[in-house]
Amino acid sequence: MSIMPARRGGGLCAALTASALALAGCFAAPPAPSEDSGERIGLAMLLPPRSGLTPFSDDAFKLSRWNTAETLVVLDADGDAQPGLATRWERVDGRTWRFDIRDGVRFHDGTGLTAEHVAAALTAATKASPKPRILDGVELTARADGNAVLVGTADVDPLVPQRLSSPQLSILAPAAYGADGVVNPVRAGTGPFVLTAVDGSSGATLDRFDGYWGEPAAASGIDVDFVPDGTARAAALRTGTADVVEAIPVSQVELLDEALVHEVPMPRTNTLYLNTEHGPFADPAVRAAAREAIDRATLVARVYEGRADEARGLLGPALPWAAPGRSEGAYATALARRAQPAPVAGVPITLGTFTDRAELPEVAVLLEQQLEAAGFVVTQDVREYSFIESDALAGAFDAFILSRATVLDSGDPVAYMFSDFACAGSFNIAQLCDPAVDAALREAAAIEAGPQRRAAIMRAEAAVLATDAAVPMLHERVIQGEAAGVAGVARDPRERELITSASTVSGDQR
Repeated sequence: MSIMPARRGGGLCAALTASALALAGCFAAPPAPSEDSGERIGLAMLLPPRSGLTPFSDDAFKLSRWNTAETLVVLDADGDAQPGLATRWERVDGRTWRFDIRDGVRFHDGTGLTAEHVAAALTAATKASPKPRILDGVELTARADGNAVLVGTADVDPLVPQRLSSPQLSILAPAAYGADGVVNPVRAGTGPFVLTAVDGSSGATLDRFDGYWGEPAAASGIDVDFVPDGTARAAALRTGTADVVEAIPVSQVELLDEALVHEVPMPRTNTLYLNTEHGPFADPAVRAAAREAIDRATLVARVYEGRADEARGLLGPALPWAAPGRSEGAYATALARRAQPAPVAGVPITLGTFTDRAELPEVAVLLEQQLEAAGFVVTQDVREYSFIESDALAGAFDAFILSRATVLDSGDPVAYMFSDFACAGSFNIAQLCDPAVDAALREAAAIEAGPQRRAAIMRAEAAVLATDAAVPMLHERVIQGEAAGVAGVARDPRERELITSASTVSGDQR
């Protein structure tokens, strides 16, 4: 394990638990501190790496947020694919795509990027154990063809470009991939910042990469501290120990200068799932009564202190195209299938949720009050998630509160909607099986990314809402801290971007 150079944010390490484990694997020794112009950015992050910063795990999102590892494709705000390390792509046939690889790109170790390197990196991802989540259920192959890569799938997949935007499919230098399957990301990316050292679960150091193919970084480097304790992260912003801070707890916001706090809408919806297969909610009219009982404004105000958005559908403001899609006539037509509420005086129901997300038990308490005011008799069952998931999936509850990510790694919500609401869905807590919903989901899944697919997704949302199998309550936000003098930092709902080439911090704010 390398010894890191002194970091301005190093004092934050004291906030970490003494039992934190060091990362697996060995990392290269760092160079002498950079003499480049430009201030360094101090970054306090929520969680330390869990898998040695391998890109095949969720640690890939750290490499992406540090802007050190890059992908063939990036996504715009609508989720449409834009050039990254690939400059263009085309669909060769139903199961094959061709991606032209950008010229003039160098890895941080000096190796020039080639199509062979890209194909090898993608192939390594398919052989990883476990495979990257973005490849679940996908049989993907990659081979070089001149200065292009041919990417094939066993089944027709209109979302191949979106899949290749996942940080879990970042392209690293050939030397990063060990024969034993271990991937070492140090000095292996192509981004504007080069990862030079990692200090176990304490922090990481990145320097500007002067050989970057795109816009050079304005900052001379990034000093990262991993600070799981939310109070410590907030204190780092308040005291000026960190310039940028991830995930500040709502409880800490009042202690901070409001100008330093930025709320980012997340593609995550707090939803009440109703058991459509058996029990009281097998009756659509009883489900409608539950829908009408929910006071979203009270939930947002009292549990989230106003720092969430009342839900109008399954998809929230993190997807800017969702709200306009609800104005289409087809959307209103689908919602017209909704049942009218029935009287529910004395109807007993079981309401489940879990303790792992601290706000959910609080939501359950308020929701119980609202449902009982409508006439339901509520019995709560609240446990740790690992002890309640199997019962929830088996339909053991009449109602279940879940905070659910609605956009998975491809940047597209169809996978989430299939999983939760299709007859064959693997996460179908509502036990829903509705022909209209399945037809709408199949239609959306078959369309390539773009306006037509988004319109079909909204029709599928309306089809789900028409059943009242799921009652969306609110959309969550994450609170990001930025010190005075910080500029050019990304506020990304997908949590793929954070420090950019344009990110700067004024030295006189230190």
